[in-house]
Formats: sequence, C-alpha cells, structure tokens
Amino acid sequence: MADDATQELSVTPDAVAGGSTHVSDEVVEKIAAAAARAVPGVAELGGDVARFFNTVLDKIGLDQVGDARRGCSAHVTNGAAVINLVIVIDAGRPVPEVTDAVRARVTEAVEAYGLRVDEINIRVDDVAMGSPTSGA
Repeated sequence: MADDATQELSVTPDAVAGGSTHVSDEVVEKIAAAAARAVPGVAELGGDVARFFNTVLDKIGLDQVGDARRGCSAHVTNGAAVINLVIVIDAGRPVPEVTDAVRARVTEAVEAYGLRVDEINIRVDDVAMGSPTSGA
C-alpha cells in the first residue's frame, strides 16, 4: 500500500518565483550595434582608434574580437537604456536621414527585448568614400 502514501503535488501556472531581472549593458550594446549596422548608409561602427585596432585584429586572424559591440556603449538603469553610437556613414548620404533611421531601428530592436530606450546619442566619426580606384 505504498502507493496510497504517495501524494501528488499540483503545480499551477500562477506559482512563479519572485526575483529581479537585469539586462546587462553588454547585451544592449550587442543588440544596438547589430541594429545600427543594418541601416542603409551606415558603413561601419566605431571611431578611428577602434577601426584601426579592428584592422590589426583582422590581419592576425582575430577578426571577430570585439566586433559585436564595437562603436556602441550603453547604460541600463531600471529597464531604461541610454545608448551611445559612433558611426561611419557612406559618402553622399544625408546625415539626418541616416541618424534618424539608426535611432528608429535601434529603438525598435532594443524595445523588442522589453526595455525602454530613453536616449540614443550618435556621433558621426567619418565618411566612407568607397573603394579607392586603382591607378595605372
């Protein structure tokens, strides 16, 4: 009669453990950088120094080191993010058009993760002039 002594415990969907959730700054940086790179007119992310070091890393086979967050910093407080981006735009693209599109895309991407975006600061660091033409 050991079966009679077995008790079933019912688990209800309402039984949820308490606690808090914190999304790290690094996660927001990755999301925002990926969204910004996807905007037409954004050639690259990162300032001169970051792009220089990335070129060096590419040459020694460490091309993925730091790429996910390069050109982006974020600070998350109480579910709200402040994001700073450094971008290089394609030559001939109007800065307000590109930066407005970046703000819209980054806001949409970050808010899809349940956060609020309070501010997106963008510094246009350079203009990509395209591939250099080879001379004879």
